[in-house]
Formats: sequence, structure tokens, C-alpha cells
Amino acid sequence: MRALAASVVVLVLAGFAGAADEKIDAKKLIGKWEPAKAEKDGPKMVLEIGEKDKFTLHVTVNGKTEKIDGTYKLDGNKLEVEMSFGGKTEKETITITKLTDTELVAKDSKGKEDTMNRVKEKK
Repeated sequence: MRALAASVVVLVLAGFAGAADEKIDAKKLIGKWEPAKAEKDGPKMVLEIGEKDKFTLHVTVNGKTEKIDGTYKLDGNKLEVEMSFGGKTEKETITITKLTDTELVAKDSKGKEDTMNRVKEKK
């Protein structure tokens, strides 16, 4: 499960790198995000971005949830992230191309675009 979670983290974060120079409103980034297009039988993922430069990726596979903690730094539209899992530390620079109250879009260095939607809080 830990190896699968590690692979998922790399794929999710790799899907966020690209090129643009727009400044991002850091307050809009705070919260819980999930992929807009989740695989039917794939793992469920929620990326929780906190106010104090910390994030947690929650990956659920077969009813078991793995948490992977990391740190981030936002500079303009560049989000530098660092996380440790499976005895390895991963660093990635993510470029955000669109950020609204409900949607987060970014491209990776290979031009692959990913979209995440804000998780609606239950009332």
C-alpha cells in the first residue's frame, strides 16, 4: 500500500508542473482538493493544503487510507513541494495555471494538464 501511495503522490504532483507567470492568491489554495476525473476503480485521493506551508495527501485504496505529509512554498504561481515517503524525499515544482474558489488547474513539464476540484465541506 505504501508503494502504491508513493506512486500516486508522484503522479498527482507531477501533473501540476508547467509554465506561466501569474501570481496566485494563496488563500484560495488552502483547503481540500480531489481530482476532477477520478478513476472508477482507482485509489481515492484528497490533497489537503494547509495555511502554514504544510500539506497532506490522503490516498485510500481498498478501504485503507495512507497519509503522506509534506511542505510547500508558493512563489508567484510556482508551488514548490517536498514530501517524504517510503524512505525517500521527493521534491517537485508545480506551476498553477488556473485557481478559482472551486477549481485548481496546472500543467506538467510534458504539457499534461490536470484539474482538481475543491472538496465541498459537509454541513
